[in-house]
Amino acid sequence: MTGRIGTTGNQAGAGHLLRLIREGTATTRGELQRATGLSRSTVGHRLDELFHAGWIRETAGRPADARTGGRPSLRLEFDGSHGVVLTADLETRQAGAAVLDLNGRVLAQRTGPLVLADGPDAVLDRLGGWFGPLLEEAGAEPGKVCGAGLSVPGPVDHAAGRVVQPPIMPGWDGYPIPDRFREAVAGQMGTPAGGELPVLVDNDANLMAFAEQRTGYPDCSAFLLVKVSTGIGAGLVVDGGVYRGIDGGAGDIGHIRLHDCPDALCMCGSYGCLAAVASGGALAAELAAAGQPVTYGFEVAEQLAAGNPDAVRLAREAGRRVGAVLVTVVSVLNPGVLMIAGDLAGTPFVTGVRELLYQRAMPRSTAHLDVVTSRLGARAGLAGAGAMVVEQLYAPGTADARLAALRV
Repeated sequence: MTGRIGTTGNQAGAGHLLRLIREGTATTRGELQRATGLSRSTVGHRLDELFHAGWIRETAGRPADARTGGRPSLRLEFDGSHGVVLTADLETRQAGAAVLDLNGRVLAQRTGPLVLADGPDAVLDRLGGWFGPLLEEAGAEPGKVCGAGLSVPGPVDHAAGRVVQPPIMPGWDGYPIPDRFREAVAGQMGTPAGGELPVLVDNDANLMAFAEQRTGYPDCSAFLLVKVSTGIGAGLVVDGGVYRGIDGGAGDIGHIRLHDCPDALCMCGSYGCLAAVASGGALAAELAAAGQPVTYGFEVAEQLAAGNPDAVRLAREAGRRVGAVLVTVVSVLNPGVLMIAGDLAGTPFVTGVRELLYQRAMPRSTAHLDVVTSRLGARAGLAGAGAMVVEQLYAPGTADARLAALRV
C-alpha cells in the first residue's frame, strides 16, 4: 500500500523516511523535516543509515534562485542499482523470467516453454536454471540478489506463498513454491544466498494490475484488471495496494456461475462457470470442434490477429459474456479504470465487453469509468512481481529490521 503513515518524532525511523523518498512525497532534507517533525540532526542521522546501506543517493535538484543566492538544493532518491530482483511469470505452457534492478528496469530477460501440467518440481527446477545465465547477462553478482517474485495463474495464499485449488495448475495445490524455488536457484547463486532468499508468490492478474496501475494510472484509487487467457481472473488495486480478500480469493470471476450454461464443464470441475464459455481455452475448444487447427488459448490470439472470422465472432460473444458479469463487478467496486488484458484483449472482445457493460450498468457506475487495454502487455507480470518484492523489502518496518541487521 502507498497510503501515508502518520508517524512523527522517534516513531519515524529510517524506513519511514525511505518511503517518503521513494514515493516522491519528500525528496530533500528540509521536506523530510517538515513531513516527519524530526529535527535536522535526527533526519541527518537516519539518512546516514540509508546512505551507508547504499539505498539512497543525492542528485542535483532545483538550481539556486539568483536573486536570493544560496546553493542548489540536493534531491534525495532511491538508488535502484544497489540490488536486483529475480522475477518469473508462469503461464500454462510457457514462462518469462527476468532480472530487474530495484527500480524495475529490465537487465536481462528470456521466455521459453514450460508446461505447468508437468508439475511444480519439474517446472521450478527448470525455471531456476534460467537465472544463472540471466544474472551473468545482467552483470549482477549473486550477492546483489535481494529477493524473487513469481506470478502464477491461480489463486494464491499470499502470506504462505502457496496456490490454493488452482483449476489450471494440476499438482500445484498447496505446494511450497518459495522453498522449492530457493532450492532451484541455490546452485545458480551459491549458498547460503539461495537459502536466505525472500521469495514472494502472487496471482498473475493481481501482479499485472499492480504494475499497470503504478505505471500508467497512479492517481486511480480503484483500478480493476481482467485477464482473459486460458482462464479468466481479475486483479484489483485499491489506494495503491493489491486487494486480495481474506485468503487470496478476490478477483476469481472466472468461476462465477452463469444461469444459461448449465452443461458447460469448467476445468475446476463445476458446470456453468464463466471461464467454461468465455476464456481463451473455451474458445480454442470451440474452434477445434469446428475443425480449425487450434488447441490452446494463445492460438486463439493468433487466429484473431490473422482475422479469422470465426475467432472474431467467438471473441465478441465471449466479451459480451464477460461484460454481463462485469456489470455486477463494476457496480460493486466502482473502479475508475477497467483494463482488459491477456490473449483475448483485442478489439472484438473489448467491443463485446463495452456493449453489455454500458447497456446494463447504471450510468452512475460507468460515468467516470475508462475501459482500456494493457499498456505493458507481456511485461506486466514480470514488472508486477518485481514491484511486489521491492515494496515488501523496503516497507518501513522491514527496512528498519534490515538496517538493524546491517549494524550487527
